[in-house]
Amino acid sequence: KMSKLRRQLNTTTASVVETKSLVDIKGRTGNLYESIAIVAKRANQINITLKEELHNKLEEFATHTDSLEEVHENKEQIEISKAYEKMPNPAILATQEFMDNKIYYRKNDTDLFS
Repeated sequence: KMSKLRRQLNTTTASVVETKSLVDIKGRTGNLYESIAIVAKRANQINITLKEELHNKLEEFATHTDSLEEVHENKEQIEISKAYEKMPNPAILATQEFMDNKIYYRKNDTDLFS
């Protein structure tokens, strides 16, 4: 079962860092720092989601033993971990979403950016 986020990771986002135009980033909100704050918040959301998803998948294959000294190499867990390691960084994903207008955000009256 693949999450919506995982499908997006597999299809639309490069896993390498690309230079972005600060003018374009600023143009989305009119304020570069506000734009970066939005991207940072989204990157944190993505990171939390991926961590929870990874933890849940690893738990499916966990072998519970009584001895702390026994370490089992579980091939499924290793493969899952490798797949997650190959995924693009959450900041790259969040920046791409922001540039593609895929992030919903609103400005509160109490925000620092007003």
